[in-house]
Amino acid sequence: MLIDMSTSRPAGPAAAAAPRRTHDDAPDTASRFARLVALEEGPERDAVRDEIVTAWLPMAHRIAGRFRDRGESLEDLRQVAALGLVKAVDRFDPERGAFESYAVPTITGEIKRHFRDRMWALRVPRRVQELRNKVRVARRELAQSPGAPEPSVADIAAHTGLTEDEVAAGLEALESFSTLSLDAEVPSGDDGYSLADTLGAADPSFDVVVDRESAKEGLRRLPERERAILYMRFFEDMTQSRIADRLGISQMHVSRLISRSCERVRQEALR
Repeated sequence: MLIDMSTSRPAGPAAAAAPRRTHDDAPDTASRFARLVALEEGPERDAVRDEIVTAWLPMAHRIAGRFRDRGESLEDLRQVAALGLVKAVDRFDPERGAFESYAVPTITGEIKRHFRDRMWALRVPRRVQELRNKVRVARRELAQSPGAPEPSVADIAAHTGLTEDEVAAGLEALESFSTLSLDAEVPSGDDGYSLADTLGAADPSFDVVVDRESAKEGLRRLPERERAILYMRFFEDMTQSRIADRLGISQMHVSRLISRSCERVRQEALR
């Protein structure tokens, strides 16, 4: 189904006689919904469905307009709102009340879902998203007075009942719709450093931790004398000659024991 994005009202006697409701974009489509429910699937039902969607499309556009200036074009928001309107028309039961009461939360939820699933450059927890919305609304309300300064974190916290840490998290989330490339130049200085140049390098100690954990089981399985030799050589930094003197064996024997023990531990770690 092609959705006409024009906001013009349908012309004709039916449109002129439509009762005025909360908004000018709330047409009387009760009779068309009753007809829609009675029709079987087919071209005639599709035509009635399209008429209803077209009649309520200005309302969907109005709801989409509430979400402008949040990083998404108004045209795209209107398309998302139109999709929500189609879903509302398809799911609405005329016996359960007025269509507008059902359609408004359906369309609004579709737009919010669009922002949640597609607009965040980073995955932001739902709680932080809610903080962001509270902070955004509070900033707008506090700045409404002519000449009012930019509200501080403390002002927003007092207005919303949030803690200053929660307000800070909400302010950070306001910038989470987009990310900064690691190739972006650092603004301070003329050395041409990128953001990636400021990040820390991998700590080589991590590899040491992995190696130690891998070697533990093999070391436990060594005979006590061989464990003692490895300890003296690699932890007490003793020479092979000193180890040989302490144990009363030859240096050559110590060398063979060290080589054999290390190979055994290595094989255990590689299994």
